[in-house]
Amino acid sequence: MVEQDTQALSDLLKAVSDATRRSLLTYLSQHGPTRVTDLAALYDMSLNACSKHIKVLEKSGLVSRTTIGRSHLIEAKLGTIKPVQAWLDELSSIWELRLNKLNDILAAGEKHDD
Repeated sequence: MVEQDTQALSDLLKAVSDATRRSLLTYLSQHGPTRVTDLAALYDMSLNACSKHIKVLEKSGLVSRTTIGRSHLIEAKLGTIKPVQAWLDELSSIWELRLNKLNDILAAGEKHDD
């Protein structure tokens, strides 16, 4: 189970490590389902290049594809970002504990100096 969670987190971080993919995800989040051809035109890239970025986002579960006739609509699925948020929350709590401990040490040092 932990290995699966680790792989999901790695896939998500890989997907959002690229500025173009982050921009695509932001656009899709703001504008809703969009055709692949429209995304490629918007980002002035080839359909092939756009499709490669979308496939990485699909693999991580950040977007889904619906095919209607010859059109492929891409939609953001941000519910899958939860593993990243959980990991960041964990890191944040670790740092918060460390900072609180440092604050306690500094406060104890100030009392000792008085």
